[in-house]
Amino acid sequence: MIHVIGINYDPGIIQIAPSMPEMRYTCRVMGSTENRGCAASTMFLLPRLAKQVMRRSSPEQLGMDLRLVMALSYLGDHDETPQQELVDALCMDAKNVVLLLNELEDRGYLIRRRDSEDRRRHHVLITPEGREALVRAGHAMEEVENQVLQALDAEERATLWRLLARALHEVEDAADAANAPALTPAAS
Repeated sequence: MIHVIGINYDPGIIQIAPSMPEMRYTCRVMGSTENRGCAASTMFLLPRLAKQVMRRSSPEQLGMDLRLVMALSYLGDHDETPQQELVDALCMDAKNVVLLLNELEDRGYLIRRRDSEDRRRHHVLITPEGREALVRAGHAMEEVENQVLQALDAEERATLWRLLARALHEVEDAADAANAPALTPAAS
């Protein structure tokens, strides 16, 4: 048996293959183990791990609420993004994104500029102060990461980061391509 972050993987049950439906895991339940018959999908494990990060993060530690750090982090990777894109990227409704951006703008961490082609749209830009705040929050987040990923050595953490970054960028690029306006052939 291999024990990883509260889940026991039984090599006799887990199949390392592209087919995930046959994968099963055993969870610890009040000191005992019980086979739940649930798929051991990465997509189930990632939110659970994210919740551990949320539980260990505080605004005092990060310099701002974690939701603000997440938005600022997205802007750090996607500067000058359309405001509407943040609705999709952060999985929030437009009203809440506006409130979140207002808070970041009040702190001087971002600015919104009207789109020159469509005055109803805004592009969101991270400021130098926002980048500095993001770096400070990143340093504070290292402590949280050390707690949450303590079962992994440095090489495993680096591999995890590379794999998650690659998956994230691939899915974001695909979403961007799907949302891009269709090119129309030039009139002859």
